Formats: sequence, structure tokens, C-alpha cells
Amino acid sequence: MPPTQTASTSTFPRIVVSGIQPSGTLHLGNYFGAIRQHIELHQQFESYFFIVNYHALTTLQDAEALKKYSLDVALDYLALGFDPTKSNLFLQSDVPQVTELSWIFYTITPVSQLEKGVSFKDKVAQGLSANAGLFNYPILQAADILVYGGTQVPVGADQKQNVEICRDLALRFNDRFGNGKDILPVPEPYILEDVAVVPGVDGRKMSKSYDNTIGIFDEGKELKKKVMSIVTDSTPLEEPKDPDTCNVFSLIRLFADDAKREEVAAAYRAGGYGYGHAKKDLLQLITDTFAEARERRHELSNHPDDVMDVLREGGRKGREQAERFMENVRSATGLITTY
Repeated sequence: MPPTQTASTSTFPRIVVSGIQPSGTLHLGNYFGAIRQHIELHQQFESYFFIVNYHALTTLQDAEALKKYSLDVALDYLALGFDPTKSNLFLQSDVPQVTELSWIFYTITPVSQLEKGVSFKDKVAQGLSANAGLFNYPILQAADILVYGGTQVPVGADQKQNVEICRDLALRFNDRFGNGKDILPVPEPYILEDVAVVPGVDGRKMSKSYDNTIGIFDEGKELKKKVMSIVTDSTPLEEPKDPDTCNVFSLIRLFADDAKREEVAAAYRAGGYGYGHAKKDLLQLITDTFAEARERRHELSNHPDDVMDVLREGGRKGREQAERFMENVRSATGLITTY
């Protein structure tokens, strides 16, 4: 279902925006939770998808790793079908207006609002450093959205609060500086409620934080090792099994068509079909699903200049769009520039 236009954004053109964090290798949870939808949306609407390397610095402070992961994200998106002639893919750091708008937002954001941040509390609870960047993450995210005039934001349910903060900031800015007109749109979250949590190899939600991921482009022995390590119970081979409680089947369900899902589920319930059989089926499904994309990625990796050209052009268009909004923001706030 495509995102819908609401009254709060009706005076602005529909623009889809979303960021992808380059903090590690993209995995199946990223694909089913976001990337698959990004690929679909960018073909339907004016869109700005950016690799949020500023955000990544809150947890990743290894220069070479950040460079590698940033370019890997671009490779992954292009290999999976992102068409740069239809939409924009670029690096967050190529649009300096984002940090400019962030500072303006800092001046109108109550500290108490950020102190209530669920995402910040969760990440600190996981052992991440409670740095100011992590604390102020929602402000930079709001600038990411609003500097391009974003009206629709495809996000996971865990990011809904951050979009609410973004909406609050847009309303507060318009009220304080708009003189009766809306300078910034009030965006709507586009949350896919029907996407189940993708389990990692240990049964918990697939996440880089848990080191339990299967990479989208894992292949060969590495892919097989990860699939075969997925945690299952000790039900004997010959016994019937419940597919609805099995981590392996949860992943099979995401890849298989209706006929294959029914076939495997029936085999589970009949008995004589072991978890080893299920893992082999899953391994084949993953391999087949990403076969063409894997070939494209290998080809793209041999032409890094072409990938940089895509990011460079996307960044140029991103800066042009951001500057259109920042001209109005500067005028409204009284900020004078002489360049």
C-alpha cells in the first residue's frame, strides 16, 4: 500500500525520504524491514534516500570501516534494483544544509523532550556510549527529513517516536517563525505493520548489535555456516513440528511463495522432515532470491567510479532541494548570509 497524503502535508508535494545507516553489513532484517520497501517506493514517488554517515558516527568511530560500509550500502542498493535515474541516492555528508538546519532545531527543542527518547534509552541499555550525538539523534533525523521537504517517512515501528519529534519540530518552527504560513511540511510516518520481526540465527531480532545476522549478500560457505547455525529446538527428526514456532520457518516464510510455504509447513507437521532439511530449503531460497542482485553487485564492485558518480549526482540534487528549503528557513529566522 503506497503512502497516503494527509491534510498536514497537502500544501507540499509528496516527497518520500529515508536514511540508511552504514554501521555494518546490511542483513536480511534490513532488507525485509526497509530496503525492499525503499526499492518499491523510489519507483513511485519523488524520493531522497541517503546514507546517514553522520548518524553512524554516534556508534562507529573507525574511519576505514565507515568509508567501507558507506560505499557498501550504495553498492547494495544499486545491486538490489535502486534506479538513480528515477530517484536520488547520496551521502548525508554531501548535504551541509542538514547540519545547518539541525542547529536551528536545537534552539527550539526542549531538553526534556529528548530525555524521553525511547531509542536513546534502549541503545544506552545495550551498552552504547551515552554521547551527545546519540542523545541528539532525533534532531539530526528531523533535519534529514525536513530539509528536503519530506512528507512521507518509511520507518520501522521503533523509529515512530523520532518521527513524532520531527512532526513536533515542524509544527513548532512553523508556529514560531511562519507568520501564519507553513514553511516546513509536517511529515507522516509510513510504517509497515504487516512485516514480522526477522529472527537472527539466535532467535532474537536480527540486529548487528546482537551479532546474529545473515548478510544480504553472504554466499558460499559463509552463508551456509550461518544458516546451519540457526537455533532450533530438540524435536527428533521423525516427530511432527510446529512451523509457527520455528526460527527457520519464520525466515522461509519471508522468502517462499504461497505454494512453497504451504508445502514446507505441511512437511513440518507430518514428521520426518528435520530442521536440517528446513535449513537446506532456506539456504536455497536465499541463494536463489538474491542470485541476480549478487551478480550485479559483483559487477558494480569492479566499477567503483560509477558508484561514486551515482552518489555525486544524488548529492548535487539533494543539495539543490535542501537549499530551496533553507532559503525560506534562513529568511524566516532572520539569519543573514552574504555568499
